[in-house]
Order: sequence, then C-alpha cells, then structure tokens
Amino acid sequence: MPLNYVTSCVIVEDGKVISSGNNRTTETQNASRHAELEVIDVLLQQWQSMGFSPLEVAEKFSKCDLYVTCEPCIRCASALSILGIRDVYYGCANDKFGGCGSILSLHVGISDRLPNSKGCGQKGFMCTGGIMVSKAVSLLRTFYDQGNPNAPKPHTPI
Repeated sequence: MPLNYVTSCVIVEDGKVISSGNNRTTETQNASRHAELEVIDVLLQQWQSMGFSPLEVAEKFSKCDLYVTCEPCIRCASALSILGIRDVYYGCANDKFGGCGSILSLHVGISDRLPNSKGCGQKGFMCTGGIMVSKAVSLLRTFYDQGNPNAPKPHTPI
C-alpha cells in the first residue's frame, strides 16, 4: 500500500472482499474522498449499473461488513448508518472526528437515541474498534512523518 493512502477500506460480503478503496483526500484535494466513501461509491455504481433497485441496494448493504484502518469520521459513520451497513471494524480511534464512539456514536441509530425519530433513515450498525491497532497507528505515523507533498505551501517561510 503506498504511504499516501494512509486509510484503506474494504467491504466484505459473505467472507469475500467486494470493494476496496483508499483515502484520496490528499490526491484529489477533496475532503469528501475518505476511504469509506470511495468504497461505497464503487459499489453504488456497480450495483446501479446491474439494474438493482434502491431497495435491492439497501438489502445488499445490510449483508456487508466494512473494515477500515481508522475509525470512521462523523460524516462517514453517518453515511454508513444511512446505508444500513451491517458491521464496521476499525483499527485505531479517531480522537478528533470519530463517529463510532470517540466523538459521537453515530453507529447507534438515531431511532435508538431520540424519541419520535422513526423513518429518519439512520439505521445504525455494529462497531468494533482496536483491530490491529498498533499497525494502524504505525501507518498513520509513517504517513504524517513523511509529510504531505500535496499540501499547500505555507504563506510565510519557516
């Protein structure tokens, strides 16, 4: 895995990897291109091109598990909840933006947390962190130690 892909992600169905992706925020200079959204987009495009209805897509996601290096951020955890992914497994916690317990607990569906929120689309999912945590932290440290070649140049010289 190239070091510019610090967060990798796969979606598994019936024990088989059906989609994989990497965090491409640096490469694309687009903050929405987290690994989780990359793998979701691949599957949505694939399943839609196969003619699956929205209901069939939802049913497929409900049978899938997601594995990712770092805890999904608030935006990604919310997207996973709306899609109805079954389980999420991650390496290290995301202490700044984590959506699976570090900052917010979006893996618990909104209908489980708020009264009168039925039909809001937030289904929730099972979430397990700490999978190969030392390897995940090592990947992040190596990435940040090498610097970001795509980062904007500072306005003032250091």
